Amino acid sequence: MSTPSRPVKSRPALFTRDHPHYKWVALSNTTLGVLMATINSSIVIISLPAIFTGIKLNPLEPGNVSYLLWILMGYMLVSAVLVVSFGRLGDIYGRVRIYNIGFVIFTIGSIALSLDPATGGAGALWLIGWRLVQGVGGAMLFANSTAILTDAFPANKRGMALGINQVAAIAGSFIGLIVGGLLSTLDWRAVFIVSVPVGIIGTIWSYASLHEVGGRSKGSIDWPGNIAFGVGLTALLAAITYGIQPYGGSATGWGNPWVIGGIVGGIALLVVFVLIEIRTREPMFTMSLFRIRAFATANLAGLLASIGRGGLQFMLIIWLQGIWLPLHGYSYEETPFWAGIYLLPVTIGFLVAGPISGYLSDRFGARAFATGGLLLVAATFVALLLIPVNFNYGVFALITFLNGIGSGMFSAPNRTAIMNSVPANQRGAASGMAGTMLNAGTSLSIGIFFSLMIAGLSTGLPSALHSGLVAHGVPNDAANAIAQTPPVGSLFAAFLGYNPIRTMLEPTGVLHQLSPADLDVLTGKHFFPQLISGAFHDGLVVVFVAAAVMSIIAAIASLVRGRKYVHVDTRTNPVPVASER
Repeated sequence: MSTPSRPVKSRPALFTRDHPHYKWVALSNTTLGVLMATINSSIVIISLPAIFTGIKLNPLEPGNVSYLLWILMGYMLVSAVLVVSFGRLGDIYGRVRIYNIGFVIFTIGSIALSLDPATGGAGALWLIGWRLVQGVGGAMLFANSTAILTDAFPANKRGMALGINQVAAIAGSFIGLIVGGLLSTLDWRAVFIVSVPVGIIGTIWSYASLHEVGGRSKGSIDWPGNIAFGVGLTALLAAITYGIQPYGGSATGWGNPWVIGGIVGGIALLVVFVLIEIRTREPMFTMSLFRIRAFATANLAGLLASIGRGGLQFMLIIWLQGIWLPLHGYSYEETPFWAGIYLLPVTIGFLVAGPISGYLSDRFGARAFATGGLLLVAATFVALLLIPVNFNYGVFALITFLNGIGSGMFSAPNRTAIMNSVPANQRGAASGMAGTMLNAGTSLSIGIFFSLMIAGLSTGLPSALHSGLVAHGVPNDAANAIAQTPPVGSLFAAFLGYNPIRTMLEPTGVLHQLSPADLDVLTGKHFFPQLISGAFHDGLVVVFVAAAVMSIIAAIASLVRGRKYVHVDTRTNPVPVASER
């Protein structure tokens, strides 16, 4: 068992623990850290077309999809796997120490990414490798930021502080879409360069102003637990992500032995991890924390909400870049930038609701805000099903704004409830577990929602593709062959804002047989979006119904969390704050 927490000797810093402004310094610095970390989790999503053009690689060619998946998910996967470990290391060696190292590693990764010297597959591997390094730094920042804040703020002020921090963490994933869209129009390297000055400033500032003010636990590194957790979660998340690639004659890869093996093996290792943690004297993560109802239910709700939010991001990007924007006259080169702009309402809604709900949860508790926010999110998923694919933007903006409001109402109070419910010497591990739920949810959303969308496309896309091609002069045999290609290619094309029709036609050798008028139609702005829109809506029904169900389950978990609860470090069990509801 861990020994009782002991005070950590403070090193000289610009602000002492008792300085009236220290908590605000901690808030501003950690908020900058998590904002930078989460912006970089999504900044490449919308700038992938510019990145692949810059390194001269076609991501839709056979064999290149893996590059696309790893550039997309590598950072999020590493962050999800390592946040618990780095949170526990923060409990043992000091949260500020691990946090500061994270700033350094993240900045080094950003510099290296912007200096990619290669093109083609080698250039992609350079980006993947340094995105993994960047993910290590992001995990260090993410794992310890909320623990540092919990140490710095009294219990009756944590909701506001953690609310701002959590708003920055999740808003960063939306802001990254806007920033990525803007910078990718300038130069693909700017997508990575933008983090360099922020990282340098943040590193200097954190080393100069932050110091250890909380307790820490004596202990050693739980290597068996760390290895079982890291390998198990990596195998599980990677296998689920690879499930979206076609295998054999199937549109998806869920029958692939490697995917099945990764899922089964990953789950088995996570079970082994739980058994190790129960039996070891100095665990990586104290499993008994899940006996605290507020902690367990809030983490379950956080995981489900993160999966739904990740699915929303990916589906809205596909909807805007692949369909709506081209139908409204935007060139494919412009769609990443404008997709980010048209997604502003969800970001604004989140930024409005997050700090307010965090502040109010200090007084009234998390349950009402978190549960109500999740129900509002579920309602917006249903509302998105009721509008046409070629929607009126005012209606779309209102629905996505309300979705942001709901997410903001949930996220800040939920994180505060998690951090308030655990002992002081477990705050780093608890913060890491909450971060794992957030990042794993985003990674899981790729495999889950892309697979659901592919299932929806499979019913209507082949016939629509065949009839549309034949109507514009493509011979029946060639059209039939193209219609039988797995829909994942069309889905990725829409996700990247590409028109894939020319790429599909080239192997058939029929391009020279088409009239200039037909070729212009097939490769223009409107044919592919109109072609895919009906099948896409079929997929949206499956995706958003699943997301709404997840949100409702998360709301139920949030509802049963109990009264407002703040852990009291005494020999007795933690108790609810007597004066709270």
